[in-house]
Amino acid sequence: MIITGESGTGKELAARAIHDKSPRHSRPYLAINCAAVPETLIESELFGHERGAFTGADRRREGCFERANGGTLLLDEITEMRPEMQAKLLRVLEDKKISRLGGSGEVAVDVRILAASNRPLERAIREGRLRADLYYRLCVFPIELPPLRDRLDDVPLLAEEFIHAFNLEHGKAVQGIASDCLDALNAHHWPGNVRELRNTIERAVIVSRAPMLSVGDLSTTLASQPGPELGFTVRLGSTLEEVESELIARTISFAGGNKSRAAQILGVGRRTLYKRPDRYKAYETNGHSNGRPPRNGRNGLT
Repeated sequence: MIITGESGTGKELAARAIHDKSPRHSRPYLAINCAAVPETLIESELFGHERGAFTGADRRREGCFERANGGTLLLDEITEMRPEMQAKLLRVLEDKKISRLGGSGEVAVDVRILAASNRPLERAIREGRLRADLYYRLCVFPIELPPLRDRLDDVPLLAEEFIHAFNLEHGKAVQGIASDCLDALNAHHWPGNVRELRNTIERAVIVSRAPMLSVGDLSTTLASQPGPELGFTVRLGSTLEEVESELIARTISFAGGNKSRAAQILGVGRRTLYKRPDRYKAYETNGHSNGRPPRNGRNGLT
């Protein structure tokens, strides 16, 4: 199984949840960041080594595969592993046996392997960073975690959860989020995704002196962001359809392109907006850049 998504979307949390909900939940769960282990040590880290296998190996050591036997092993940043090491990993996945470094025998292992990457895997294959045969062996059930900017409905839910956690950690009593603070959170692009939101809420909880988090509790970057345009002018002579189109387009823009959130704001069902014509798509993409819908009608309305 491969879990993909931008940095900070929660790939390791997803892997842990898969393990905890599986029949292997009572067995070990291990995670190794392939980018954080030096190339000279990755084989020993995964497969273990015998005493005397290399300088400093004064005793036999079990690797991640043996320590996770019966459970789950997450290989994070799989594309950072050397291609020759990927070939050895593929053999282990096929044979379900490992050989310790410096050893002469094989050890049978039963481990569920989860892999994760924040790189587009097809591009990694083209660039030679990921072996195609390993990709096809792992990609039995791919999971892609969307960036936070594509699921803004989750922002208030995640923020409330973080507030509760940081209240306990820092001895605070924050009760919720004021509307100006929530507007600023929804207007942010979140390049760091859920990890960035978590850090943002922790800082706000620490500095807050009020029952509700306000925009003043956010970092300067978030607090100084220009807010969304909250109104528009209806010109006399416009048809009801034109006014409705303008309202829908601007609400979708206000919601960051998230039609589910736009539907909540408008008080209509999601299917109502998803059935709308493609004429809103240009504004969903460009609405934040100029604050105006594209002009293609006699009244300047979409």
